Amino acid sequence: MKKDTTKIPFTPYQKFVIAILAFTQFSVILDFMIMSPLGDMLMKSLSMKPSQFGVAVSAYAFSAGVSGLLTAGFADKFDRKKLLLFFYIGFILGTFFCSMANSYPLLLAARIITGLFGGVIGSISMAILTDLFDIHHRGRVMGFIQLGFGASQVLGVPISIYMANAWGWQAPFVMVAVLAAVIAVLIVMKLQPVTKHLELQQDRNALSHLFHTVAKRDYRIGFLATALLSIGGYMMMPFGSAFAINNLHITQKQLPVLFMVAGVSTLVIMPLIGRLSDKADKFTIFAIASVWMMVVVGIYTNLSSASFGLVIVFNIVMMMGIMGRMIPSSALVTGIPVMQDRGAFMSINASLQQIAGGIAAAFAGTIVVQKDKFSPLEHYNTLGYVVMAITLIAIFLVYRVSVVVKNKLHEQKI
Repeated sequence: MKKDTTKIPFTPYQKFVIAILAFTQFSVILDFMIMSPLGDMLMKSLSMKPSQFGVAVSAYAFSAGVSGLLTAGFADKFDRKKLLLFFYIGFILGTFFCSMANSYPLLLAARIITGLFGGVIGSISMAILTDLFDIHHRGRVMGFIQLGFGASQVLGVPISIYMANAWGWQAPFVMVAVLAAVIAVLIVMKLQPVTKHLELQQDRNALSHLFHTVAKRDYRIGFLATALLSIGGYMMMPFGSAFAINNLHITQKQLPVLFMVAGVSTLVIMPLIGRLSDKADKFTIFAIASVWMMVVVGIYTNLSSASFGLVIVFNIVMMMGIMGRMIPSSALVTGIPVMQDRGAFMSINASLQQIAGGIAAAFAGTIVVQKDKFSPLEHYNTLGYVVMAITLIAIFLVYRVSVVVKNKLHEQKI
């Protein structure tokens, strides 16, 4: 019978590591998410066309993807604490530069810089957590770390919009930079060096380490699963607000409430899913959540109109499916790499996640059409069917990841 590891308490230091990395994730996610609600202000202030704003948003994702690939070979050659600080300080500077941009080219350059540094932070955090927590505790850990996503919706986005209305669109970027600077100081003072992986290094240079990481078949299974999960996740997201307003007829004033309620639901759901993932089989939780999400997506994307209350309910149950997939799959993927490869693996994994998300958003734009800015979105249900098909393939790939992880655990016990 499987031991219930959810009853084993974390040490004070483990709690600090989880908290500081959750705040790190919160700042990085908020920096990415505030671009969308600030879109109208930015386009008017910097005289940008919608297509230019789209490029400014996607520039972060693609530069983050490139950065992950370039960093992968070096990711296991340094103390993970020092690596985290290096990229986090670069992220802080990039975010601050965003607040100083007074033209489209400068904003684009600032977003590229922010993506180059910010896109790697998540993978370094995952490598640290994987080094410090075993596979049986990672469901709980991932549940808490992913709280940054919900907190950014509940607290970050509404506060950012308020600050932008009061002091201009630059204010939210200054807020994120100041918050991140405080977090960086805490990392310097309290986080212990993470260097155990350095004792196991065998590759002499970064290029050979990158090649050996990509060459391993089990790792490629994890990379493919992550990329496919990202494609399915990013496809509907860019058009969610437009669909709710133009097709389901909720108002602009109701939209922040929708974001906030959905965010609150994730704050409740994620720790519960995390604990459940450690108690039960992670793939089983993932598969059930995937089927759940497919059903909800199939119904929601075919709605022609709905009350605001019903839209809220659908967004909450959709979040249940999304979080139910994200947490167990993330925990499973962290079980694939051995310690000496974790930094490179997580960097490549995060890179593919960003690039796949950027491609998915661009591809979704070729499916969904709108006759004018007040017309309903067309073919949004087609997008839903594509997401459902991708989800089916993702279930198979995550099953293969689960088999790889179980085989590794079995080998460790022998």
